[in-house]
Amino acid sequence: MPSQSVLEAKQAIVAELSERLKGSVMGVLVSYKGINVEDDTKLRKELREANVKYTVVKNTLLKRATAEVGLSDMDSVLEGTTALATSDDDYTAAARILAEFAKKNDYFEIKSGYMDGEVISLEKIDQLAKLPTREVLLANVLGAFQAPIASFARAIQAIVDKGGVENCETAEKEEAAPAEEAPAEEAKTEE
Repeated sequence: MPSQSVLEAKQAIVAELSERLKGSVMGVLVSYKGINVEDDTKLRKELREANVKYTVVKNTLLKRATAEVGLSDMDSVLEGTTALATSDDDYTAAARILAEFAKKNDYFEIKSGYMDGEVISLEKIDQLAKLPTREVLLANVLGAFQAPIASFARAIQAIVDKGGVENCETAEKEEAAPAEEAPAEEAKTEE
């Protein structure tokens, strides 16, 4: 039987994992069996730059944590080597980085994942991995907002380039002048 201090340490780890699972919007479990140190270092660096927390976890401790937060459906994949990648604010970063790494490395495998407190399928993880980054999505939205304004600005510039402002004012005066003369001519014919 483990000592009291060992039990307390394990309980603290389970509590920390539970809080991490609750506080994240997205998480992915992977099997890292066969990964070498160089590849692991590159992967961890890329995940860290994307604000994704990545740690190797013991399956028994993660089972307890998933039970506490209602993610027990992932228990079936908690065998062998397991690492957990979680993101507190980006729904796609962990899936995108880990799926790309898994494509390049046959020994690296995505086991399961969750999003907003619910276990998701491997197909859903794959779909999330294909989405562009948040920055790219924001740039696309901004471009869509700017397109009408940019078109309007180009049209105005084309008018100005052709001397259109003066031409437009002259055309308006010419159109207004005949309209004023017409009533005067009608008045003369009635006398």
